Amino acid sequence: MSRVYRLHSTLELPLEDVYDFFDDPDLPENVEDVDITRRNNTLIISAVSADESISKYTPTAQLKASVTENRVYEEIEEEDEDDSSPVHTTDTAGGPQWGTLEEEEEPPSELVEYACFKGDRETVLQNSTLQYEMFRVLCDIAREAEKGTLTAIICPDGDLEAVRIVDGEDCPASINVVEDPRDDEDSDGVNWRDNDFISD
Repeated sequence: MSRVYRLHSTLELPLEDVYDFFDDPDLPENVEDVDITRRNNTLIISAVSADESISKYTPTAQLKASVTENRVYEEIEEEDEDDSSPVHTTDTAGGPQWGTLEEEEEPPSELVEYACFKGDRETVLQNSTLQYEMFRVLCDIAREAEKGTLTAIICPDGDLEAVRIVDGEDCPASINVVEDPRDDEDSDGVNWRDNDFISD
């Protein structure tokens, strides 16, 4: 049985891109469809099982994101040096005014809603039934996001694997196994409790 052991996400992408992604998603084999629900500023994406033996009352895995508004400014191409020279204009009183176009114009902007998949497994990926399958869906969403990181330790087919997706790109990842310090209490290591160089 494939499982997700550790997960941390800081993904952000426009809400419209999330909806576009689920217009025609490539879902895992055991997921027939997804239900998308928005409750105030929370977006919930729940798996619909393809297995009819799973009761409709069994809570399936769901992805959870908070929805926030960000102001996005349009990029303005840099003008030639000649274009930044003073521009002569006339005010309503007929007197001359000297200024530059840069001082008169503000960059255009708009408010855009973003879906933020932020937190650990218990926050972003909930419920155990079809959890691994919905994790794969989250990975596909991470590859669409231009901002944010998704890291996880998973166990597909009995082998531990590390996953790391940064700003939409898959990155190398590895797992470091560290021994519990409590197992080495009888070793020749430093006794931190009775150390003259550490003050209380």
